[in-house]
Amino acid sequence: MEYVVIGLLIVIIILLVVSLTKGVDETNITERLSKLEVTTVKELGDFKTDINRTLNEDFNNLNERIEVKLRLINDRVSERIDENFEKTNKTFTSILERITKIDEAQKKIDMLSNDIVSLQGILTDKKARGTFGEVNLRHIMSSIFGANNDKLYRMQHSFGNGTIVDCVLFAPEPLGVIAIDSKFPLENYQQMVDKNNSQSAREQSEKMFKLDMKKHIDDISAKYIIDGVTSDQAILFLPAEAIFAEVNAYHQDLVDYSYKKKVWLTSPTTLISTLTTIQIIIKNIERDKYASIIHQELNLLSKEFERYRTRWDKLYRSIETISKDAQDIYITTDKISKRFTSINQVEIENEEVKEISQK
Repeated sequence: MEYVVIGLLIVIIILLVVSLTKGVDETNITERLSKLEVTTVKELGDFKTDINRTLNEDFNNLNERIEVKLRLINDRVSERIDENFEKTNKTFTSILERITKIDEAQKKIDMLSNDIVSLQGILTDKKARGTFGEVNLRHIMSSIFGANNDKLYRMQHSFGNGTIVDCVLFAPEPLGVIAIDSKFPLENYQQMVDKNNSQSAREQSEKMFKLDMKKHIDDISAKYIIDGVTSDQAILFLPAEAIFAEVNAYHQDLVDYSYKKKVWLTSPTTLISTLTTIQIIIKNIERDKYASIIHQELNLLSKEFERYRTRWDKLYRSIETISKDAQDIYITTDKISKRFTSINQVEIENEEVKEISQK
């Protein structure tokens, strides 16, 4: 705007100079100046109006663009907030789930701790240890042969000599009846493997442990191997894998002693393997027995088939004879039919000859 005013002033000065140069009178100059002033004011007013209009339009456009930008920013911020809230909600839910699982795991750990304490209490008492071994043995037998399968095994079986064994297996010959008894020599074993004890104490416990094992082997051999009733061998079941591993790894003399007495040492794992092998043997024996029965039945069936074949041959010969006779009858019948046909044709021909002679 300042440049416009300066330009108008310059124009006025030039007009004054021109007017003075041409000798124009003062009145003329005043009129021209008045006209120039009016024009200038009008142009300035129009210029101001244009500037105001342009500024308003620019301001409105800028305001609209700012509103659009703010709206986009607001939408974007809302989306980000929603996304963050959703992620936070998922994270919080996951944390709650993990806390729940941790709580459940803690409860199970507490229960396991109680069970361990209870198990320690059971293993401390000799009678409770015996019950533990019997229950473990029952579980193994039922898992191999099925629950309450009296045809193959029986728990707490009583023999004629008054002895009661934890389990007896009724296997077919040549295996026979096999007694299985559970033993759990724990006290001296724990003292023997406890490194906190002195060397002499551990050696003394080892001697006592061997005496315990030999006593169990002798008892099973004397009570549960009965001539004419059971097999000539029996099974000693050790419910603890650690005791079985200790005996087989470091006490070969006990293993040899058990072989001599025909008492086989087993743990839960080896007993399952042994019983599985016996189960296969039983199935093979049963299969051989049924195979013999099938062979006998096949022999009987062969004899019946020979009778059937003889009778069928007779019937076939009879049918063949009848078929031949039927063929001969058919041929005779055909000949007779042809003869009757010929006779009928001869009669017709004679009648035709008579008619011709009459004419």
